[in-house]
Amino acid sequence: MIKVLIVEDSPVARELLTHILTSDPAILVVGTASNGVEALDAVRQQRPDVITMDIYMPLMDGFEASRRIMETFPTPVVIVSGHLEGKEVGSAFHAIEAGALAVVRRPLGLKHPESEAASKELIQTVKLMSEIKVVRRTPGATKARTAAPPAIFMPLPKITEIQAVAIGASTGGPLVLQRILSGLPRDFPVPVLIVQHIAQGFVEGFAQWVSGASRFPVSIASQGERIVAGHGYVAPDGFHLGLASGSKIALSGLAPENGLRPSISHLFRSVAQVLGPAAVGVLLTGMGKDGAEELKTLKDMGAITIVQDEASSVVYGMPGEAIRLDAATYVFSPETIAATLVALVKNTKRQPS
Repeated sequence: MIKVLIVEDSPVARELLTHILTSDPAILVVGTASNGVEALDAVRQQRPDVITMDIYMPLMDGFEASRRIMETFPTPVVIVSGHLEGKEVGSAFHAIEAGALAVVRRPLGLKHPESEAASKELIQTVKLMSEIKVVRRTPGATKARTAAPPAIFMPLPKITEIQAVAIGASTGGPLVLQRILSGLPRDFPVPVLIVQHIAQGFVEGFAQWVSGASRFPVSIASQGERIVAGHGYVAPDGFHLGLASGSKIALSGLAPENGLRPSISHLFRSVAQVLGPAAVGVLLTGMGKDGAEELKTLKDMGAITIVQDEASSVVYGMPGEAIRLDAATYVFSPETIAATLVALVKNTKRQPS
């Protein structure tokens, strides 16, 4: 049984979440809390496997509760948000900075037309997060990293040209993307295309958060938009992100790949077809194998491919699969990935030495 603690200040929402989660025979709700203070006591007493966490609550909000839980009794935290716009969405990603693993929308009620899909997503996320081993956070770990990126001592290949960087991420990805983008200068000379698996309704808040937190401009990709250097483009809800000739965004509503839309596999395949060796592919933390085979395709075409290392990954499914397929030119930590991207674009033959 997966033991779950529900933290939610609304009695109606607590009852709804309890009903939904206990509908799955593998889940046991061991307690509820109406604020962060009660949540800390319940974690000590119940030692749940997963915590579902609201954001805005009296006495102690979800951000502070997540931070303290990760510093005292590290437990997988899933942010369950009833609001998909405005301040709460941004706060959800601040909770991820504090150690929460995922964010999902709260079902609006059993009679709502989207209730079944939202309930299924919540149950699946709780089950997946229960398998993740989290580690204790040290106080102050959520503060922005300001240290200079590590130096790259290994020789890097002389590349004719790099026209774009394509990055794919899933579970644990938002914080890693923030760390990588923070390490890129504002005058980074190529565009960055991003697929981040995230619950529907949160991608706009994610783009706003990661742009502000990294100080690297990021926006939702639009059909036909011309990509420009020094800017990140995130796949929108429900559409595959790809690239067309002329350095233009190509969105697609084709069937999901690996059960996902947007799919990292679609992005990497599209970039391979349009840019070939003039692209850099980066595959980060996440469950499953989305993007692994297509990263191998990029490598076989002569592109540089980078995979996140196991030590820094929340889940090593996608990176591990890429390594199994020999799809990685390099395997690095997030900070070293950022430094490598900077060094690679400086090392192209079209750049001055």
